[in-house]
Amino acid sequence: MNHVLCGLAANIALPSELVGRLITVADADIAAELAGRADLSHAQAVALVSRVEESAVQLVYEGRLTAADIDPVAQPHAALALLDERAGSPEWARLFAVDPVLERREKLAACIGLPSAVVETLAADSDVRVVAELALWTTPEVAARLAGHPHAEVRRAVAANEATPPAVLAALITGEGLPPARRCLVCDREETPFVHDPHCPRLDCDLLPGSSCDGSHESTVHHMQQAALRNPATPTEAVVGFADHPSMLLRWALAARPDLPAGVSRRLAVDPTPGVRADLAGNPAIDDALIRALADDRGHDVQRSLAHNPNVPLDVLTRLAGATKIGATLLPRIATASPAEVEELAQSPNAAARMLLAQRRDLPSEIRDTLATDPDAKVVRSIAAHPGLSEAQLRAMVDRHGVRVIAKVAANPDATPALLEDLTRHEPSVQRMFREVARHRNATASALLACLADKQARPLAAGHPALPPPVIVELLTDANWKVVEAAAANPSLPLAVMSDLVP
Repeated sequence: MNHVLCGLAANIALPSELVGRLITVADADIAAELAGRADLSHAQAVALVSRVEESAVQLVYEGRLTAADIDPVAQPHAALALLDERAGSPEWARLFAVDPVLERREKLAACIGLPSAVVETLAADSDVRVVAELALWTTPEVAARLAGHPHAEVRRAVAANEATPPAVLAALITGEGLPPARRCLVCDREETPFVHDPHCPRLDCDLLPGSSCDGSHESTVHHMQQAALRNPATPTEAVVGFADHPSMLLRWALAARPDLPAGVSRRLAVDPTPGVRADLAGNPAIDDALIRALADDRGHDVQRSLAHNPNVPLDVLTRLAGATKIGATLLPRIATASPAEVEELAQSPNAAARMLLAQRRDLPSEIRDTLATDPDAKVVRSIAAHPGLSEAQLRAMVDRHGVRVIAKVAANPDATPALLEDLTRHEPSVQRMFREVARHRNATASALLACLADKQARPLAAGHPALPPPVIVELLTDANWKVVEAAAANPSLPLAVMSDLVP
């Protein structure tokens, strides 16, 4: 791989003339970068395909090619991509529906808006993988028909399709009104009863670990039930009975549904599997009483999930903040807190609650400024990247809390060039701070030169437009290929150097 040319191909300052020259020498890696250019012309896109044919699919999805540019026989992957974008010819769909290459029929089956005759051809395909792919994406009418398909794998796909009518999904779960499935992927290949060895030594075997069939296609039926439980279109009354199902995976799938009745939620709240209770804890459907009960659940991830529930009361959330690791993230309940609640949180004696509030980036200036002088470093670290803080406030944070807040101060969008320079000279230093400075829009040449000394910040600094051109040129021969590509993609790379680099 030529990392210099790959970087140049992504350089937004590369003139159109040099883009054209680069196309004439492009390989697959360079073509992938060129195909993503916002300024690539239609003529250049066509030329790129003639040079590197495999770039056609990416160019289709980038919106650079039309049906007039593609020969479906010579460029089937690009033609299928256009059909996937609903921009291909209906004739192509008819062509691919009977293509002897399975992967092409399968790709076609995932396309939306196919002619009805093509859909009928795919629904009758001899390979169940094609029919299952169609079932996963097709219209309600076709999905309803395929729900009675003799192959259980097709029914599993129908159960995952959110366009499948609710009554059909209910029938798939209960089996009522549908003829029994006659085959599955397991009994297609093995004599039943059969259980697939999770450590199967056969290199050509693609059955899932533990797949089994005793004539009832039980593992595929189980997957179908899971898909239906996760499908929001499946009626509530059809799923509530799974709260006591012996399968932990089915109870787990049920726990995340936003339409759970209170009685079902209560049963799942005492489930022996912590993962089931954790998914339930994050479910907006559970009521206040259940939230408060789960707040004392020390099962793995239960309290953390509860903290992310958008309906968790603030007093519960405050307790959770001190009891579990939530991380530097804006919680949904904090994001929607009212002005009065924001005021309450800002004055909380619990530093963890103030820290959660400080993750908001739309706080009133008086609240922001109060949190900026908080005695707790965790609160200050959370507020440090808030826009609107002055240089004096940011410097005061570093003076008080040092390395505990310096990286977040460097990430503040309003950090001044002088402050960023001073941060790179801070002792002791913090690695993450150099990365933040290296990507900061206000970073100066002096600050970026300091960042080059840090291994992780070096590629970021190499791509910063404020880096002096002679340094950028020097980095084109760096031992680290990431640095080389970043330097070549730097828009401040001199034009004469760009021209010399392109063959």
